[in-house]
Amino acid sequence: MKRILAVAALALLIAVPVLAQTAPPAASAAPAAQAAPAVPTEPLSRVLYGGYNSQKMNLTQSAEKVSEADYGFQPTKEVRTFGQMLAHVANTQFTYCAAAKGEPNPNKDDLEKTALTKAAVQKALADSFAFCDTIYLSLTDAKAMELIKVGQNEIPRAGRLISNIAHDNEHYGNLVTYMRIKGIVPPSTERAQQMRK
Repeated sequence: MKRILAVAALALLIAVPVLAQTAPPAASAAPAAQAAPAVPTEPLSRVLYGGYNSQKMNLTQSAEKVSEADYGFQPTKEVRTFGQMLAHVANTQFTYCAAAKGEPNPNKDDLEKTALTKAAVQKALADSFAFCDTIYLSLTDAKAMELIKVGQNEIPRAGRLISNIAHDNEHYGNLVTYMRIKGIVPPSTERAQQMRK
């Protein structure tokens, strides 16, 4: 029971600050004929989805904002380029979400080596989010707490989903620094500024 509470508490600690920064989608963003998918309503699964969706918005908007030329930018030779960072996020999302689904990873490429243009990186990132969407959108608190096999251990499914959110957040933080160096306002900052107006 302590383990379950610890996982739930960690999910809340990660997602609540992120949720506070997330602006609700504009009413005109989706065509009237296309209803938005239902989001989880139970406490833990809702928080997990909110944290994931916030990072999805941050990373997708970052990928759009940065020019093709700056996809090759790296602050030092020891770190990934902007494009490689997003491709790394896509690789890892496939890995975490496949584990959470209990399925083989459908991505067989090392996207850092194969997605070499802005369009290719954006597609890889979008594909990874589409793959992960299915698990976050269908999540219930009971499913989040089901044990899944990871290596030799069994952990709650939420553990892999929390790791995915944390990993996305970590690398969005890296990308914020890259964008700031290039004089680009990061998407989360831009949304916060718009909300204050």
